[in-house]
Formats: sequence, C-alpha cells, structure tokens
Amino acid sequence: MAKLKTVSQYKDGLLKENRAALAQAITLIESQAAKHKHLAQQLMKEIYSHTGKSIRIGFTGVPGAGKSTLINAFGTYLCDHGYRVAVLAIDPSSTVSGGSILGDKTRMEQLAKHPRAFVRPSPSQGTLGGVHRKTREAILLCEAAGYDVIFVETMGVGQGEGIVKQMVDVFILLVLTGAGDELQGIKKGILELADLICVNKADGDNRQKAVLTKKEYESVISFLYAHSPNWQPKVLTTSIYEAGDFINLWNHIADYKGWMIQNGQFEKKRGLQLSAWLQSRISDYLYESFYGKQELREALKSVEQHMQKGHLTMEEAFEKIIHQYEQVNQPIK
Repeated sequence: MAKLKTVSQYKDGLLKENRAALAQAITLIESQAAKHKHLAQQLMKEIYSHTGKSIRIGFTGVPGAGKSTLINAFGTYLCDHGYRVAVLAIDPSSTVSGGSILGDKTRMEQLAKHPRAFVRPSPSQGTLGGVHRKTREAILLCEAAGYDVIFVETMGVGQGEGIVKQMVDVFILLVLTGAGDELQGIKKGILELADLICVNKADGDNRQKAVLTKKEYESVISFLYAHSPNWQPKVLTTSIYEAGDFINLWNHIADYKGWMIQNGQFEKKRGLQLSAWLQSRISDYLYESFYGKQELREALKSVEQHMQKGHLTMEEAFEKIIHQYEQVNQPIK
C-alpha cells in the first residue's frame, strides 16, 4: 500500500478496514515529528465518532506467565468464531535505538497471519507500566478500523499497572502454579486491580497443580473483597491446548461486561478512561516542558551537584530548580 499523506486518505483506509492503513496511522500518531502531530490530531478528531464499540482487554503478568502465547491462541480462537481482534503488544525499549527488542509479533505468528486480526508491537519507550504513551490513541484507531476486541499486552513489569487498568474495560492478570511462593511476590495492589485472574499453562501434569493454585487465589480474593458490594474477581485456569478454557474465559469476560452495563459501570469506566487520558497528557506536557529544555536540564545537574556537596538542603534545591523552571516558562509580555 502506498504511503498515506492526507487525513482523508488515512480515514478512508481505516473505515475500509485496511490493515496497512491502520499500521500507517499508528506510526503517524506515535511519531514525535512536529509535522506529524497536527495531522495525527486531525485524524483522531475525524475518526472519533467511529470508535467506542469494542471490548478493551488488558493482559498483564510476570515474564514467563505466557501472555503472548495465550493471546495468540485465544485471539485466533475468537477470530475463527467471527470476531475481529487487534493486539497492541508492548515490548521493552532498547536503550540504544528506542525500538522494540522482544518482537511480540514473532511470538504471535499464527494470530498475526489471520485475516481477521491485527498485531502491533510498539516500544514502551521507558513509559511506566510498560505501555506506549500513544496506546490510547492506537486503541481508538483499531476501533475505527472495525476491530471489536482489543487486547493490550503489557511487559508485566510489576509497576504502574494502574496505568493499564485505566485504559481497558477488563484487566486480566496471568499467574502460574505454585501460588504459595508467587503470592509472596505479587503486590496486593495488582490483585486488587485484576477483574479476572487466570492460572495459565494449566495443561498436562500441571493441570492438577493449576486447580490447587486456583483455589489458593480464590481464598485470597475472598479475603480481599470480603466486604465489597462490587464485582469480585473470578479465578480461572487456562491452557492454550484446551478450547474449553477459551470458551470459559470469553464467557467470563462477557459476564463481567454484562455486569458493568447492568450496574451502570461500563459508561462510567469509559468516562474515567477519558479523564485518565487527559491527566496523562497534562503530565506528559509538564514533563516535556521541563526536560525538553536544555537549560533546565543543565540547571538541574548543577543543583544536584550542590545538594550532593551539602551546599543545599533538599528543600532549597527543590525551590531553586522550580524557580528556574517558572522563569524559563514565564510568558513573554
């Protein structure tokens, strides 16, 4: 497909469900080039009325939990049953090039080749929580291109998972057998964020262990949510070799969405997603307004050196650098 140049070309390609156009559109919104930013924002405005009709599902879990493998099999299953599935897979960024270094697309080869699927690995670029700063825009582009199931796979770094929770409708935590040891290492906050928990790789000799692990997590969940009137996360076992597990997982996702709609939580959650997006953009702007200016970076280095030598207290150092920040960003009259 020829390189797209205008907003109308991008929009037309998306609405025709062209995968190449979607790939180019995501590249456009991820670009840091000033000439692309205005075009990207115009495109987002044009396609906004065509978004919002998907179910957005986040997957997280420690490295080795089998996120990519499960998404590959589960996504293929959904595509074979009439759904259109988009995967936004987040890879760690190379500190040299800034690009992806794991290549999630190679681990989802079966799904990536499916005509009803779209798989897009993007570098995290150091963003907290293992998501790309433009993941929210990418979700909307996928929806405009007709994908009704959107998977967001994180690196599972164990920090900032709330960021992912804020951009999806269903947040799924993948864990492995041996919960006794693993539960010690999983932060309570991550368990509290999860809408569903999957004990993954529950096949072969590991199936029985997975059932026992499932019971351990159910016990913990019942304790965490003992006094909660809201949804209590369900714990499932999953295996890429068991089609019945995919049916069970999809049914639980549908049940959770139905519960949210019935209790007025679905639209509320979508509204909170927009609020979180706005707050994220404000944070990005403030970060860039400081670290994007060389004079402030140099001033920070100088203040740090003075603080380390004992010439400034922490509070004095903070006040000094904030004063310089305000001076640099003071509007010209």
